[in-house]
Amino acid sequence: MQDEKKESGIHTDFSNDMTYGEYLQLDNLLASQNRLSGHHDEMLFIIIHQVSELWMKLILHELTSAIHAIQADKMQSAFKMLARVTKIQTQIIQAWDVLSTLTPAEYLEFRDKLGKASGFQSFQYRQIEFALGHKFKHILKIYEQDEELHRELETAFFAPSIYDVSIQALARAGFPIAPSLLNRDYSISYVGDESVANAWKEVYQNVDQHWNLYQLAEKLVDVEDWLQQWRFRHMKTVERIIGFKKGTGGSSGVNYLRHVLDHRFFPELWDLRTNL
Repeated sequence: MQDEKKESGIHTDFSNDMTYGEYLQLDNLLASQNRLSGHHDEMLFIIIHQVSELWMKLILHELTSAIHAIQADKMQSAFKMLARVTKIQTQIIQAWDVLSTLTPAEYLEFRDKLGKASGFQSFQYRQIEFALGHKFKHILKIYEQDEELHRELETAFFAPSIYDVSIQALARAGFPIAPSLLNRDYSISYVGDESVANAWKEVYQNVDQHWNLYQLAEKLVDVEDWLQQWRFRHMKTVERIIGFKKGTGGSSGVNYLRHVLDHRFFPELWDLRTNL
């Protein structure tokens, strides 16, 4: 009773005010977990993937804003956004720990209900890859049946990645970057360039003179590091649940996930660890 008196100011009449549930549209959100099999563990499978997509939406929000901030030389804002991305990534990585409580026998009870639906088709994950510079045009074919989504992905596909704008920042700082990199076809995945390698090496050898670029480089390494850890946990969770079966979307499953671990988004930033 005493505690209730202390909280006598709590608002209870919402006839003319918005509630917490209305603000978050919880009716829609919590009504979106529709099991196709009725199996108990399908709820886990749906929620894990929905939560991951929500985190990816926030990652894209931050990455897109960070790209614009770097282009405008607002480095401190970009650093804050990229630091937030890495914190989000720790959350999305931990989701695999929860999903790994699903056993092979349990998953087989409802796997056939997925049809050809697969995480391989996650358009937000593709947008994250595009924002980081990993681009292959054949991926866009998956989304042709949705014209609006396809146009959105095409826009992201042809836009400069966060590494492209970081290379442009090196050029604005006076580093002799190859001119062909500053107005290149951004739909082609970046593979590396000696002028960029030399620029980053000088940044790391003269940290005090290039503090903002040094911080930018380390923030980019953080993002790639955590993304690769996410990919690794994805691979091991899939292996734990389905072994080396093909994915529901037709991919080779674990073999495909293992292959993408070899890809590097920011090659010079990793090579300089050896060459410094």
